[in-house]
Amino acid sequence: MTNTHTVSTTAADPNVASAAAQFLSPVVFGLQALSVNGKQAHWHVRGANFVGVHEFLDVVVDHARDWADTAAERIVALGLPIDARLTTIASKVEATQVAAGFTKSDEIVRAVIADIDAILADLDAAVAGLDEMDLTSQDVAIEIKRGLEKDRWFLVAHVAE
Repeated sequence: MTNTHTVSTTAADPNVASAAAQFLSPVVFGLQALSVNGKQAHWHVRGANFVGVHEFLDVVVDHARDWADTAAERIVALGLPIDARLTTIASKVEATQVAAGFTKSDEIVRAVIADIDAILADLDAAVAGLDEMDLTSQDVAIEIKRGLEKDRWFLVAHVAE
């Protein structure tokens, strides 16, 4: 006799999926923008702390990409798509503080910190908004927030008085 197992093809509760998308989509957009703008900063940093800032910006970019993937995959796992193409990101994320050209390291660091602060505000909203709707999605937001705050701390150390 053969055992047959059926796998349900239905997605998660639509209210849970909608809440996750509502709160995690801005996080994905912000992190994707940070990965692009962080590379811009990485290429154009000049002056004091060059090596430390230049190399750490690559770490920030790698983290941003990984966290964007984590948040986007949570949305998709719940059955909803996410549009994180560059044109969508550009229309959803406020202008970055990162300059287009060569910039002193302390200015670059402050600009990246400002971009991180905007994402942290979206993460705070996600943590609060998902509290009663979807604890798993909230855990994703908390995990990302914890790591992003650490990256912010490392950047602040470059400009602390």
